[in-house]
Amino acid sequence: GALTVGVVVGGPRGAACSRSAWPAAARAMAAQQYLLDFCLSAPADGRTVFEALQPIFQEQSMTETVHNLGENGYLVTYVAKNGSFATLRMYTDKLLTFDIHSYEADNKGRAAIETLCNRLEEKMKDLLQGNIKRLKRLPAIVRGGTIDRYWPTADGRLVEYDIDDVVYDEDSAYQNIKIVHSKQFGNILILNGDINLGESDLPYTQAIMGNGVEDYTGKEILILGGGDGGILCELVKLKPKMVTMVEIDQMVIDACCKHMRKTCGDVLDNLKGDCYQVLVEDCVPVLKTYAEEGRLFDYVINDLTAVPISTSPEEESTWDFLRLILDLAVKVLKPTGKYFTQGNCANLTEALAMYEEQLNKLYCPVEYSKEIVCVPSYAELWVFYTVWKK
Repeated sequence: GALTVGVVVGGPRGAACSRSAWPAAARAMAAQQYLLDFCLSAPADGRTVFEALQPIFQEQSMTETVHNLGENGYLVTYVAKNGSFATLRMYTDKLLTFDIHSYEADNKGRAAIETLCNRLEEKMKDLLQGNIKRLKRLPAIVRGGTIDRYWPTADGRLVEYDIDDVVYDEDSAYQNIKIVHSKQFGNILILNGDINLGESDLPYTQAIMGNGVEDYTGKEILILGGGDGGILCELVKLKPKMVTMVEIDQMVIDACCKHMRKTCGDVLDNLKGDCYQVLVEDCVPVLKTYAEEGRLFDYVINDLTAVPISTSPEEESTWDFLRLILDLAVKVLKPTGKYFTQGNCANLTEALAMYEEQLNKLYCPVEYSKEIVCVPSYAELWVFYTVWKK
């Protein structure tokens, strides 16, 4: 019924993806895996298929091993002396897949793999003719390269970015800080493996500030987190009375000051300006002190963390943290003040519903609204909340 062939090789996908698609640093001495799938209209005869393919792999000096899996179809492996290998998986439900793996980085090796993929695709088309319902050939997945180009979305989809350089990669006392360069999105800040903000992501900053609806002139504003400087940079343009930003990680500030200038401008060059101050501290004790002192703000902007995606034990500490921040932030809001924060991916409806439940458990009743915004470097829609006291 189903036939699957998997081939992993060194080199680009072929006509649909040129060798220049990956930067040299990403390709150099990295495993590359190519995937070629055929969904069939009717089951194919497994023995006929792999016998027809034998000459192609024999020309590559690849040793063939056939595994007859009975009612589960066939698995055929092809192994070359240099370690490159391919698998052909023929399922019984009209699916056939190829996987080809290679560790070759030179142009000659990649061209050979590309040729092999092309020949396999053409041979299968000729062999199966009108029996192919759908053919899918993916660009090579590069594994173990110098530059990591794969960053999953919040809802678990794999995205390959056009990253061509790692401009900063250091561990602070709190987290791994990475800044990579994307041809489309500019420099992107990644903290502990999560994309935080790209230089392209002004829509994020605008959304977490109320999307141009608010008048910040003469107002007092508290930013929680925000070490990339994006929110602070936009706020100081709007003539506030005072912006206080509380960011725990000096290394994030320093890295973004140097490598995220399109986002932060020059506001991180100094920790104090005419209408702002940056406190390099843990925001929780700062919030507690402000609450005890009765200090109030017109706006609190929480740029600390996204809503957790589950209530699993490993996530419970994050939920506790969010609840604590919510309560403290509302306590330092003026009666007419507003609290802005990010939520998470719009697809994570259960996580967002759990967050909204927390809003009903604060020390005082609140109301909220939410907005969905496309953040360029996230490759997904993102939810933002506005919260205010009833």
